[in-house]
Amino acid sequence: MSENKKFNIAIIGAGIGAAHLDGYCHWPDAYQVIMVCDKDIERAKGITKNLPDCQIVAEIDEVLNNPDVDLVDVCLPPHLHYPVMMAALDAGKHVVCEKPFVGSLEETDAFIAKAKSVGKKVFPVFQYRYGLGYQRFLHLKNQGLLGKAFVGSFETHWDRRAPYYAIDWRGTWVGENGGTIVSHATHIHDLATQMLGEVQKVSAFLDVRVNPIETEDCAAISMQMASGALATSSITLGNVGDMSRIRVCFEHVTIESGLQPYTIGAGDWSFIARDEALQAKIDEELAKIQHTPERFNGLMGDVYKALINAPDASPPSVADARHSMELITAIYHADRTGSTATLPIDADHPLYTGWKKVGIAND
Repeated sequence: MSENKKFNIAIIGAGIGAAHLDGYCHWPDAYQVIMVCDKDIERAKGITKNLPDCQIVAEIDEVLNNPDVDLVDVCLPPHLHYPVMMAALDAGKHVVCEKPFVGSLEETDAFIAKAKSVGKKVFPVFQYRYGLGYQRFLHLKNQGLLGKAFVGSFETHWDRRAPYYAIDWRGTWVGENGGTIVSHATHIHDLATQMLGEVQKVSAFLDVRVNPIETEDCAAISMQMASGALATSSITLGNVGDMSRIRVCFEHVTIESGLQPYTIGAGDWSFIARDEALQAKIDEELAKIQHTPERFNGLMGDVYKALINAPDASPPSVADARHSMELITAIYHADRTGSTATLPIDADHPLYTGWKKVGIAND
């Protein structure tokens, strides 16, 4: 890691923020976490026990008004993402933001425009891209060994019961900005687009079948990519245990992930060639990728490269964030209209300003 500059980090939200903090600390020559902000001071103290010089604060304004902070990492409940991101950009900070980034394409376009106007960078969080399994896929793709993409299946089968929804903003349109396609499947849908290309058409069925909540907790989604590849996404919060799975068929190779729910990109993926002669070449190339930073370690390493404008930087971009928001918009539109939704989506779309059913339970 280059030592051109060390960036001072402030993390707002000490829940998933604990994992983000570990990611920054993995690169001590690149980052210093100087502030953690959380209403629960004791929780913030708990995640910074090994950082004696880190300041613990309860108010976001203390972060935004600190001239030493270079980057604000937003790990708050979803409904707070947009106002805090915009305030951080106005304060002249770079931003990392957890999913779901915001609650509409309108807000997405606003934060992209704001970042451009103030000359700061915004990084969405797609940590599934960082890990041995996905990076081996990427290597084979870059070597041109996969051929045409045919089909892919993506499963997000997790177990979420009443204790999970005891936190008041979860399972609500106002608090969570949506249901399981927003909160649980965003990352695996990102891998679908990275593996098969951007989504062009969507059909979807969403339902509330597992928990007495406002937002969907089950989904069956069909997608056609711009590449022509076809994909399905099966989502439920009523599984016994948590598991995720990816299976993709290319012209020359069939790829299957493990079942890791939170670290699927880092799992031990299988790569089976349709031709025995090709298998030897596949195995030779896979052996070249033995170690790679996982999840937030990998993400924060890539973010640093982008911050110093390194030529090999390839972190998730605002364009990736927008396509993710387009896909969410299209899925809700397809489900509610019983039609096939198309992408890309512009300001004329009926759900451009948001998909939330504010104050209204699902049908």
